[in-house]
Amino acid sequence: MLKKIFSYNVNGLRAAINKGFEDWLKEAQPDILCLQEIKARPEQIDSSPFDRLGYRHYWHPAQKPGYSGVAIFCKDKPDKVVIGMDVEKYDYEGRMIRADFGDISVISAYFPSGTSGAERQSFKMTFLDDFLLWIENLRKERSNLIISGDYNIAHTDIDINYPKKHQKMSGFLPEERAWVDKFLQHGYIDSFRLFNSEPNMYSWWSYRQQARSKNLGWRIDYNIATDELKPRIKDASIVQTAVHSDHCPVTVTVDF
Repeated sequence: MLKKIFSYNVNGLRAAINKGFEDWLKEAQPDILCLQEIKARPEQIDSSPFDRLGYRHYWHPAQKPGYSGVAIFCKDKPDKVVIGMDVEKYDYEGRMIRADFGDISVISAYFPSGTSGAERQSFKMTFLDDFLLWIENLRKERSNLIISGDYNIAHTDIDINYPKKHQKMSGFLPEERAWVDKFLQHGYIDSFRLFNSEPNMYSWWSYRQQARSKNLGWRIDYNIATDELKPRIKDASIVQTAVHSDHCPVTVTVDF
């Protein structure tokens, strides 16, 4: 059975709902929707429209109000849902949630940003190392993984506008890009690049200086899968027409 997974950093689910998110969801009909930066707790959202569309929803909000947080919406009931990484400093920020469907696990992930200064950049780099250890440990038990989310890193020159201009900016630092190289070399696939090798295909644009209309963006949202799933990945795309956030959804279609 083919299932379409969408990953979408909504930059505040309540704000996205005010911009027509529910109508978009009704039209797009993803089988599994991984959300990041929900910035809300379940009790702050009227979930009845999602219920009417047939979605079950699982949440991992941050402890800090109006900050971070991830969720998974899905049409089929998961066999199991796991909240967090069992690491307090990351779980406090609501950065990871996993749902198991048969032999495949789907993770909604929100990697830290380092743009606010040296302290958060250091936190981000520590997170990257801890995440790789965590995911490799999980892989021993669940080998078919799809890690969908906002990685806050543009990997290669074609994943960002004017790459030379951004080489000293968090999100495109050499050490961050080298970490993505290392991550993929452990046996993971950037699903979008299986189907598209073109430049200028972005998933995030600054709200400043009409960046989106000029397509001055970054590709920092990914559906990354373990190598074992490569034969079962049938398509991947970026849905730039969705405009409820400074991000747009990225999709992958997988044979479950």
